Amino acid sequence: MKTYPDFYINGEWVSPVKPETLDIVNPATEQPFAQISVGSNADVDAAVAAARTAFVDYSDWSVQQRTDLLENILDVYQRRIGEIGDAIMSEMGAPRYLAHGAQSVTGINHLKSAIKSLNTFEFEREMDGKIIRHEPIGVCGMITPWNWPINQIASKVSPAIAAGCTMILKPSEIAPISAIVFADILHEAGVPAGVFNLINGYGVTVGEAMSAHPGIDMMSFTGSTRGGIAVAKAAADSVKRVGQELGGKSANVILEDADIAAAVDKGVHFMMNNSGQSCNAPTRMLVPHSKMQVAIEAAEKAANSVVPGDPESEGVEIGPVISDTQYQKIQKLIQSGIDEKANLVVGGLGKPDGLESGYYVKPTVFANVTSEMQIAREEIFGPVLAIMGYEDEADAIDIANDSEYGLAAYVCSENQKNATRVAGKLRAGQVHINYKTGDTDTPFGGYKQSGNGREKGLWGLQEFLEVKAITGLDN
Repeated sequence: MKTYPDFYINGEWVSPVKPETLDIVNPATEQPFAQISVGSNADVDAAVAAARTAFVDYSDWSVQQRTDLLENILDVYQRRIGEIGDAIMSEMGAPRYLAHGAQSVTGINHLKSAIKSLNTFEFEREMDGKIIRHEPIGVCGMITPWNWPINQIASKVSPAIAAGCTMILKPSEIAPISAIVFADILHEAGVPAGVFNLINGYGVTVGEAMSAHPGIDMMSFTGSTRGGIAVAKAAADSVKRVGQELGGKSANVILEDADIAAAVDKGVHFMMNNSGQSCNAPTRMLVPHSKMQVAIEAAEKAANSVVPGDPESEGVEIGPVISDTQYQKIQKLIQSGIDEKANLVVGGLGKPDGLESGYYVKPTVFANVTSEMQIAREEIFGPVLAIMGYEDEADAIDIANDSEYGLAAYVCSENQKNATRVAGKLRAGQVHINYKTGDTDTPFGGYKQSGNGREKGLWGLQEFLEVKAITGLDN
């Protein structure tokens, strides 16, 4: 078992102030494969001090200097991307094709997007006798989740570096190894001491200390809505900016003019990718009541073709879910669907045949789900799909919007104009037509309890900037 005893603070790997360790479990084997240290308030104090000192100089770096730094990071990341993929495969059980594909490649894409945004953004302009400046907000605290670990780290760190901020990152304590590799990549790339700092630890200790710390100017959090509320409350006393990307329960509105069977098939696979552990997964599939049987047959066939298994094995589509805690939560929600008389089409309780070890969940589809059912309202974060019927387009829109979440939505239609019109009526931060999703230059964030603020591209850069108006210029 490999050990990672140190934190990255002020350009060095340093021991925690108070020694305490945590085993990291591979969810495919249920066995520890690594051990990390977990931090305390004292470690946060040290990282904040380093970041505040570094900010004085780094915030004055030119656009060209920051561009050169990001390009150095990109070069090193591309060379070491295999280490990132291996870490993700071990820490969260992502299949090889996913860990070494979309999961690790997102780091490259976010770095490229930050470079592009940095070189197209107008940081200062004169306007009607005023100077309008965009300046780095300061020291930023970042808390990231386990489900797309590098995606969420890179989508925060890259624009923060581009903006001229300094930062402290607390990755998920469940899947921290890819973050440690990422920190070493930044060190190799020559990121100045104190600009980037990493502390591992629990949300209730390190996360709380960061959120409440008066030396941190902004908190950027991705995770559960419950966690986001805790960060916001802790940050309130110091009136720091809080950016949040939280939970989701995304509706997939399959309109009557769509190829129902084809849209359902693609929707099942799309939703179950990453074992359903994506905050924007289309977990509520809405189909016309008149086409419910067609949808059920297509969903059953699609779910039966989803292959769960060992992340190392060829042909595996989904791996385990992240932990025993998550596995048990999903089992309870599947049971609730059964108890509330939803139609269990495929899957259900327990593990798939032949997968006794590992936190594997059967690809599961419920049909004839209604809005009051628990599986229609709660974020399950597993390969569990709820198919819901609707009467007409207005009813579909009402059902889709009947959620406390609003991160993403999907519309399937053979008519682009019709799909775009319906998309405009859905209360979500991103709406994807026929499963065509955005890239790292597309703003990402949610309505309602899915958060506030936007990440990615120019919008991600602006999250880390303050706006200053200088007046009194001679005309």
